[in-house]
Amino acid sequence: MSHHRAQDPKREQFRRYLEKAGVVDSLTSVLVALYETQERPSNALEFVKQHLGAADTTSEDTEALQEEVRDLRQRCGRLTEENKDLKTRLQRYEPAPEDGATAE
Repeated sequence: MSHHRAQDPKREQFRRYLEKAGVVDSLTSVLVALYETQERPSNALEFVKQHLGAADTTSEDTEALQEEVRDLRQRCGRLTEENKDLKTRLQRYEPAPEDGATAE
């Protein structure tokens, strides 16, 4: 004997809302991707989070951000070297004060 419970109107309305907003499709595609992975990730929830978060970014956005990161890392390296050089030059002209010395 099969029991088919009548859908609660609020529940049905919420289901339509999720479908209309694309939530059901997004969740389905992420779950399918998880199912189709050869090696199961150790943290399935993290997999879902990463794939849902990635849905909003395009490959162009990703490439632009990766290029910006590369540029900023290079700039940081140059500034670090410049800082070391400037500190070395400063030490030549201003020796470090001795402990307990007072400025006159």
